[in-house]
Amino acid sequence: MELQKIKEHIKDVLIETNFSNLGEKKVGKVRDIYIKPNSITLISTDRHSSFDRIIAYVPFKGEVLNQISLFWFDQTKDIIQNHVLSTPDPNVVVAKKCQPLPIECVMRGYITGVTGTSLWTHYKDGKRDFGNFVLPEGMKKNQKLEESVFTPTTKSDEHDRPITPAEIVSEGLLSKEITDEVERVAKALFKRGQEIAQSHGLILVDTKYEFGLDENGKLILIDEIHTPDSSRYWKADSYEERFNKNEEPEYFDKEFLRLWFKDHCDPYKDKVIPEAPIELIAELSRRYIEIYETITGKDFNHDFSQSTLERITNNLSKI
Repeated sequence: MELQKIKEHIKDVLIETNFSNLGEKKVGKVRDIYIKPNSITLISTDRHSSFDRIIAYVPFKGEVLNQISLFWFDQTKDIIQNHVLSTPDPNVVVAKKCQPLPIECVMRGYITGVTGTSLWTHYKDGKRDFGNFVLPEGMKKNQKLEESVFTPTTKSDEHDRPITPAEIVSEGLLSKEITDEVERVAKALFKRGQEIAQSHGLILVDTKYEFGLDENGKLILIDEIHTPDSSRYWKADSYEERFNKNEEPEYFDKEFLRLWFKDHCDPYKDKVIPEAPIELIAELSRRYIEIYETITGKDFNHDFSQSTLERITNNLSKI
């Protein structure tokens, strides 16, 4: 979609929803969640979260992320069942209710990252033994791992803590049987994701999965899968040349919006933050659409005949 077209619709954003007939409402960072006894309705809004707050509303973002997840749920349903019951609207998933596992399941195919939990941060600080795998000496940032690795973390409102599969069992978070199955499934999902991404000119670098247990205690894939918000993607055709030159890979970049806020305010402390320029919001929207089209191989077709909220309201009235 052209930037000009996005700018024309910069105000048609889904900020929030308030449906009284869908069950108890909970508000996540970017999704409105409605809970019934046996199902959950997940509505992806256009809220853009960073610095532990909403910093912008990005046109089409919720629709794009929801559609990318649906693409990947369909591509992986032979590996594991997922929570999708129906999709009454491009922004909406009605999902099976289940018990989420108390860990986040992170898969990594490359040694990279700058955060405290990233593989590269630990490696450059001298760590080699990660409990369930050991990395060799002499690795460089952004290097492909010989084998993709499973690096789960705890879930915390403060800071997620890296945890090994053995610690998951010893700390009583999950049984060994469930832990082993989670690792096996996460590796299979990641392998499938990397293969499909590669065929579309992308490298799926790392990602995180959320799993739950259904009413029969069976493992089920929940939340989202392989979206640019839960995964890191690099462009495949330029990776090797840039790696050999010690240059950073080309990647799907949302960072420019974060940097603008850091340059114009203290986004962690200021009570009120400025509005980002329309040009930046439109460019971020364009990038979300581009990665949707690259991953799925489909054109992004949005219904411009009504507002997003009107369309969702109409579609949900039919269920």
